[in-house]
Amino acid sequence: MMAHMLGAMRCIARYIALALLASTACAPTALMGTDLEGTEAPDFTLTDGISGQTVSLSALRGGVVALAFLYTNCPDVCPLTASNFRAAQRALGSDAGAVTFVAVSVDPDRDTPKATQDFSAAHDLRDNWRYLIGGRAQLAPVWAAYGIASSAGSGAATVAHNDAIYLIDRRGRERTLLHSDRSASELAANLRILVGER
Repeated sequence: MMAHMLGAMRCIARYIALALLASTACAPTALMGTDLEGTEAPDFTLTDGISGQTVSLSALRGGVVALAFLYTNCPDVCPLTASNFRAAQRALGSDAGAVTFVAVSVDPDRDTPKATQDFSAAHDLRDNWRYLIGGRAQLAPVWAAYGIASSAGSGAATVAHNDAIYLIDRRGRERTLLHSDRSASELAANLRILVGER
């Protein structure tokens, strides 16, 4: 009798586990942040301050892109974004190779190759990481295309700018917009969803 009850309980436990697994697998996965409705991300070509290579956003298609607008002397939001990028890379584990993290400078005067290299090293950003720089004439159209206001060049020590992080899918479409108040785990969860899409 006892053996029969144990067998029945194991059977019920298996059914519950299978039901939970099925419901998790079928659950809709929604991106957190502001829905950008899958519009095509504006393309641009800039120079990577770390490698010196020319990088076009369109050349990164086939992988997911996390795109932010930073400057190396930033005292608050930019280091937080960089730290969240690094934490998201770690959280993604084996999926991290499918995501390129891109920073576009909002401070063309001070974001030199050396400054971007030092910033990247300080935040342990190396793999699948680009810090794109250029002159004001090259950067301003990119800022405009992504709605980034920059006060660079006003002579102030800090640069006022939007803290937007655009998540772009494998097909080059803007999917969601996050801000610096979102956690690294939320960023990683969104990126995992986009990596899982085919």
